[in-house]
Amino acid sequence: MTETLGSAVPADIEALVDAVLKSASDHGVTLSTAESCTGGLIASMLTDVEGRSHAFERGYVVYTDDAKVEELGVPRRLIDRNGAVSEPVARAMAEGALRDSRAGVAVSVTGFAGPAGPDDEPGLVHFALAATGAPTVHEEHHFGDRGRGPVRLECLRVALRMMRDALPGQGGMVTNR
Repeated sequence: MTETLGSAVPADIEALVDAVLKSASDHGVTLSTAESCTGGLIASMLTDVEGRSHAFERGYVVYTDDAKVEELGVPRRLIDRNGAVSEPVARAMAEGALRDSRAGVAVSVTGFAGPAGPDDEPGLVHFALAATGAPTVHEEHHFGDRGRGPVRLECLRVALRMMRDALPGQGGMVTNR
């Protein structure tokens, strides 16, 4: 059970955190995150379980375009061409987090958790998962204009599910490098 946020975290998210950390720990796979609209929430959940947090290698909170470029090596032209909230940028974020860490699995999230610009869709979020020896996968979700908190909780569910499904024991065949 998560220690700091325990009573505030829905039971299904607690179960996903446990499944991800157990599988990663049992199979010697470490995890990394690259987060924009979740602001480090996924990393926080993965480091909040006593006795399992060693499965987490590192996290990147890259809220601005400059941070995505500087910390994860996302090509500026990719952001300029597609926007920061896009499939290509989500893929580049996950691949950058995998490349620049010692993790075997890296998940990324970039989206609009709350009110966005006039041409932006509130609740639009792109996720990607990069794993050693596997192709990068992407998911696009439209959570709607539900507010920052509810959208961020949905982001947790998706990112944790993607990680769980990539890990050994859950159908995945990922190993650490």
